[in-house]
Amino acid sequence: MRETLRIMLALALGATAGQAFGCTAGSVVERRPHGEAASGAEDGLAGVKVSDGRQLAVSDAQGRWRLPAPAQGPVFMIKPPGHAVPAGADGLPDFWRPVDAADCDFALVPAEDAAGAPLEVLVFADPQAGNAREAEYYGADVVAPLQDGHRARLGVGLGDIANDDLSLYPAINAWTTRLGVPWLHVAGNHDLDAGVADDADSLRTFRRVYGPDTFAWEEPEAVFIGLDDVIALPGQRPAYIGGLRGDQFDFLEAYLASLPRERLLVLMLHIPLFDTSADAATFRPADRQRLFRLLERFPHVLVLSGHRHVLQHRFHGVAEGWRGERPLHEFNVGAVSGAFWSGVADAMGIPDATMADGTPNGHALLRIGEGGDYALDWVPARVPADDPAFTAAMRLHAPRTLRRGAYPAWGVYANVFMGLDDTRVEFRIGDGEWRPMRRVSAPDPWLATENARDDLAAQPRGFDRSPEAVPSTHLWRGALPTALDPGEHRIEVRAFDRWNGERRAATSYRLVDLGDEP
Repeated sequence: MRETLRIMLALALGATAGQAFGCTAGSVVERRPHGEAASGAEDGLAGVKVSDGRQLAVSDAQGRWRLPAPAQGPVFMIKPPGHAVPAGADGLPDFWRPVDAADCDFALVPAEDAAGAPLEVLVFADPQAGNAREAEYYGADVVAPLQDGHRARLGVGLGDIANDDLSLYPAINAWTTRLGVPWLHVAGNHDLDAGVADDADSLRTFRRVYGPDTFAWEEPEAVFIGLDDVIALPGQRPAYIGGLRGDQFDFLEAYLASLPRERLLVLMLHIPLFDTSADAATFRPADRQRLFRLLERFPHVLVLSGHRHVLQHRFHGVAEGWRGERPLHEFNVGAVSGAFWSGVADAMGIPDATMADGTPNGHALLRIGEGGDYALDWVPARVPADDPAFTAAMRLHAPRTLRRGAYPAWGVYANVFMGLDDTRVEFRIGDGEWRPMRRVSAPDPWLATENARDDLAAQPRGFDRSPEAVPSTHLWRGALPTALDPGEHRIEVRAFDRWNGERRAATSYRLVDLGDEP
């Protein structure tokens, strides 16, 4: 009996200190800029939410917080609007603590005034570096060109940071942090630890480096929620499935109830919510429906997912079980690594990396305004300066020559990277009238040509050949006229982007007069 009382007393005293069960209590302070009052002074900050990925606490008038029960995972502060999180020693935002940390205090600083400018967010999916060479591709191809040329205030990664070799995290982070913005990471299936017994133990390395696999982050324009939606199934085939855990739903139910409706809610995942196989579910249906029920009361929701190494948009509606005011937009973001860093290398030694749907590798850009408004764009890593057929918005493919007078069975194709079902795409020959192009479900002929070149080459053209072309969701075709004068004819294509206005590209074809007889 006395031993029981002694243990209870020790636990109570430890809980008071916030250490018996790990990171269970602490404080949130605001660091005032130098020159205001005493240099480097701190004040307790009230109303800041803190969580372990399941339960929620809110700091009091003195900035103190306490979780209702012992922490079950890394403890994180939900950054409030109007404040910024200082960077840690690794350059990543210092907004979380390990579950067994002794120091569970957090600090915020006043955010710089953005003067009403939209919030720009860099969105990276699947950098997927599998070795040191590919980590350098990531840096040289995608990060370095952005270092002095972006206006983003936040960056998010949608998983598969590495390609199974998690020892590459420091090298990858060293590049990412050069961008000078706070960077948030969700986990992918290639971020799982090898040889684990169950899902609960599958993210040890990820949590040690990046912290919580469930988290939230608030800006004046939007709320960002990151969720690990990879359910590891060790020893099974496939070895994972998309879904959410019970603790994640506990967090969502508690946290979503505290949010205003007028801001955009951005949900960040790795595995898409839609099923990508005709043979079996790739995201657990019950989890998807439970998530939909939680999100449906919000009028402005955007889902960002990765994993597929293609670029596509999905709008969930009644057929998928979504019952919100408007369809739920899921942007399945193309990969930073493209088709796993494959294809012919350029002069810098970086592989072409075009994805299987014909989209060049790169990153997405999200711009968020007031009232839930947002705009999206795809930014290719490399666009040739001397090729008008390949622009930041699209790539064209057309035959070089056709017989004058031949039946017009050959066409110009436009792979409009951000194209949607209702995107208007038109073409004209020379200064002629604009004609509509027809959206088709077909492989990108530019990539199909690369496949043919790989097939015919006597030696491999790159370390890994380009992926086999698959039907693209953003490909348009227009039949080329042949009843024109012999010679070169300019083809101009314009696409009307929902978010970025009119965009153009151009190429040409030549008509050859071969007479009436073969």
